[in-house]
Amino acid sequence: MATETAAAPARHQRQELTGVVTSAKMEKTIVVKVTRLVQHKLYTRVMRVSKKFYAHDEKRDARLGDTVKIVETRPMSKLKRWRLAQIVRRSTRVN
Repeated sequence: MATETAAAPARHQRQELTGVVTSAKMEKTIVVKVTRLVQHKLYTRVMRVSKKFYAHDEKRDARLGDTVKIVETRPMSKLKRWRLAQIVRRSTRVN
């Protein structure tokens, strides 16, 4: 008789998004605007659609205008369901 070990279920691949920081004024929270291209169903024209995400920034590294990568995570508050994974590109803007 073969013994089967109860293996843990495979972990879900977390979603990653890239966007621009629009606000970094809150404590350990940033607002990231993610823009994507979507084709209109009827007119087949390509449109820009953007959405804001609240992300957790533990070290407060991100600044306004930075391009960042955010990763899906457990709910941290009413609006925060993402966390900062890495800063892809720093903004040249002086605050």
